[in-house]
Amino acid sequence: MHTDEFVRLLGKIVKDFQTHMEDHLAPALTTSQLSVLEVMNQQEHHSLKPSDLIPFLSTTPAAVTMLLDRMERGELIRRDRDENDRRIVWVSITEKGQAELERGVSIRDTYINSILDRISTHNQQLLVFLLGKISGVKS
Repeated sequence: MHTDEFVRLLGKIVKDFQTHMEDHLAPALTTSQLSVLEVMNQQEHHSLKPSDLIPFLSTTPAAVTMLLDRMERGELIRRDRDENDRRIVWVSITEKGQAELERGVSIRDTYINSILDRISTHNQQLLVFLLGKISGVKS
């Protein structure tokens, strides 16, 4: 079993990825904010209730509220009260948020592609297959 080596390599990959993303997204965006924008962008109407984000972010309602507060101050999202039920707040992406989403995805994709380009296409497919097996996610 190569547990120690696996943990060391996985830690390095994750740390390098996080450092790259934080450095290149700043100052307008964080990785958590990029995740929120991606989830919202996948919705048909590009708007959600804050509680809809919790399953995607694996965090607490209070943390989501704080994250959305920062995003609203940064003009990445907009909050609007529901016209029929004032208790409901809808969160939607602003034009600036859409531009930052596209910038963030481009930064991530460019980085990941540069990493994957170190191995052959066949080995890229094998790596994704094996990661799917390890993660329990079917592709």
